[in-house]
Amino acid sequence: MDYGKFKYEEAQKAKEARRNQANTILKEVRFRLKIDVHDYETKRKRAEGFLAAGDKVKAMILFRGREQSRPDQGVRLLKRFAEDVAEFGTVESSPTIDGRNMVMVIGPLKTKATAKAEAEARRVASKPSKGGADAAADADETDDVDSPETTDAAVETPAAASAPTDAPTKEDKDA
Repeated sequence: MDYGKFKYEEAQKAKEARRNQANTILKEVRFRLKIDVHDYETKRKRAEGFLAAGDKVKAMILFRGREQSRPDQGVRLLKRFAEDVAEFGTVESSPTIDGRNMVMVIGPLKTKATAKAEAEARRVASKPSKGGADAAADADETDDVDSPETTDAAVETPAAASAPTDAPTKEDKDA
């Protein structure tokens, strides 16, 4: 094997490895200290989706005005948030104050590659197959099921609609 071919194959392997590498992205969810219940639930569901997809979530509370004198309420809110999303991720960095903001990072329980593979498997499983051996097997299974027979007499056919014509009809001639 010549050296040029070896270098080319190594470059191709490195390129493929970079393509298959799962990059964990840091997603951000922002709160205010006085967040309403429904708004909180919306943010929580959004964060759960990010964590289920294998991304990290940065939960941030924005303090304004007199809210800055109450960081304990911010810690309480972030701890409640961490407990609510514990099914999908774990706390990587505890709540810390960064200027006027309080920040906490939550990492996913699943890796990005695992989450991507599971999502692909669910997508393939929910997608109906078109033709092939699986469709024939499904058709055979439905034929085995006892179903009431329908006869031609039982099936009603709609009356054929007649389109209006310009030609005079028998009734028009009599009138």
